[in-house]
Amino acid sequence: MKNCNRFAKTILATLCAFTLLMSAPARAVDTTPKVSLKLLAEGFAAPIVLTSLPDGSGRLLVADQAGVIYVLNRDGQRVETPFLDLRGKMVQLNQGMDERGLTGMALHPRFKTNRKFYVAFNAPLRAGGAHDPQPWNNTMRVSEFRASEKDSGVSSADSERILLEIDKPDWSHNSGRIVFGPDSYLYITLGDGSAPNDVGKFGHAPEGNGQNLQTLLGKILRIDVNKGVPYAIPSDNPYADGKRGRPEIYAYGVRNPWGISFDRGGKHELIVTDVGQERWEEINVIVKGGNYGWRLREGLDGFDPNNPRTAPVEVPKVGADGKPLIDPVLVYKTFRGMKDDPESFGVSITGGYVYRGKALPQLVGKYVFADWSKSMALGDGIILVATIPSAGNSSAKWTVEPLPVKDHPDGRLKAFVWAMGEDDEGEIYVLTNGANLVSGTRGKVFKLVPL
Repeated sequence: MKNCNRFAKTILATLCAFTLLMSAPARAVDTTPKVSLKLLAEGFAAPIVLTSLPDGSGRLLVADQAGVIYVLNRDGQRVETPFLDLRGKMVQLNQGMDERGLTGMALHPRFKTNRKFYVAFNAPLRAGGAHDPQPWNNTMRVSEFRASEKDSGVSSADSERILLEIDKPDWSHNSGRIVFGPDSYLYITLGDGSAPNDVGKFGHAPEGNGQNLQTLLGKILRIDVNKGVPYAIPSDNPYADGKRGRPEIYAYGVRNPWGISFDRGGKHELIVTDVGQERWEEINVIVKGGNYGWRLREGLDGFDPNNPRTAPVEVPKVGADGKPLIDPVLVYKTFRGMKDDPESFGVSITGGYVYRGKALPQLVGKYVFADWSKSMALGDGIILVATIPSAGNSSAKWTVEPLPVKDHPDGRLKAFVWAMGEDDEGEIYVLTNGANLVSGTRGKVFKLVPL
């Protein structure tokens, strides 16, 4: 009997505890990344690329679209002598908005020993450049340079070796991002050459440059800078023999890529963000020979260049060559065409990186990127983070949300988010500009750090 009473008391106590547990208010699990923006440096015109100098010094390189690459010491202080000054080689930039200038920079994978690095920039239209029937606007140049043997933080514009020159009909839809892949080949993004809808009186193919395999505009290129003069074509490029398309082409059907990066981990995927026309911004995982749809599609919708704000009922599934079009892994609505939609983040996607650093474990494996601003006139950019589905769920789309940071709980900054950067430890930087200009001193560099 004594044991029975003891057993009954135990059951009663358990039931009471369970009742109290069930009636207590549920505790929300806080999964919000504890992130802050640390101001590292300022006084730039339009900072567009950031990377580490791989010499153990902790120094960073910051490329300014206005034509100068600067060295930042470990503490963020800018070195007085520039790493490289290309202003004397560049096309004259607009007084207002401009997509030209110094647009890409990548250090050779063996930079420590060979001191080679590569820059994409817009030069004046080369002699004998495209005339169709009127002069085009500029020539995008991808060139090799060498840093000093004595100090890897110093180089000279006189060390230039021109690799590739591409004539462009106008100043916009320029792109010009470059990156080395795990295969040690150099990847180059090119916009469709300007003009709304990839249609123009000159400089645009009837089907649009994005779908025309005889032009390098609207493409992602891949070249081998370690062989050939001035470079070699990787033997497995999809059109390496040059019979059906330009041999440099790796993928096509893009409009205005504003970001390119390889994931340091996972499958080392190549991720490119593409700025939309009227309705959608998109992120693409690039595969060899892939057709990403522009101008047959915008986002996941069909696209009609004669009526760009209304998606056709029929969505094209294949390109002119019969190959299936590849869907973006993520799309979101642009303010240009859908200003009242709560799913709109801004007007121009800014590419980022899959976070593989150590300071922010909540972000590991997520793609951190941004949107330039809500409008073309006032800086109101936003930092975003995309969750990538697990490897066993490859058919699922990525999801996106704003990244709350200290003093900016909605992820919005009172500036244009010009670009993102990544150092050799996988930490991420946010490059901003206080005006829609490639001039002045309103550009800043921030680092994402834990609170």
